[in-house]
Amino acid sequence: MADVNRGNRPLSPHLQVYRPQLTSMTSILTRITGNALILAGLLITWWFVAAAAGPEAFATADAVLTSWFGKLVFLGSIFAIWYHLLAGLRHLVWDQGYLLDIDSAEKLGIGIIIASVCLSLFTIIIL
Repeated sequence: MADVNRGNRPLSPHLQVYRPQLTSMTSILTRITGNALILAGLLITWWFVAAAAGPEAFATADAVLTSWFGKLVFLGSIFAIWYHLLAGLRHLVWDQGYLLDIDSAEKLGIGIIIASVCLSLFTIIIL
């Protein structure tokens, strides 16, 4: 049987041991934006179903989606769409075997974040 008395060491790598890397943070942000887009899609679906259900249901859904909360959700969705698209393109580049070294991967991650912010601002200005 394994020795259970291992002293004062952590049993597995922990956040206190390793510093967060840009590539891991961008990967986590890709998952977060993907889930946020699912929620935004559900809100839009609710709006369409409410429009088909009748004026009272539509008034409720429209009030939520045009409130400050709804506007904030859709404003965040603009960033999420651009970020998720660019991160997906990054993965397509990686799948081809390009830019896999650490320096290139970090530069690509910074580029995706900057491009997402710039494209989001451009979209907000245009709309």
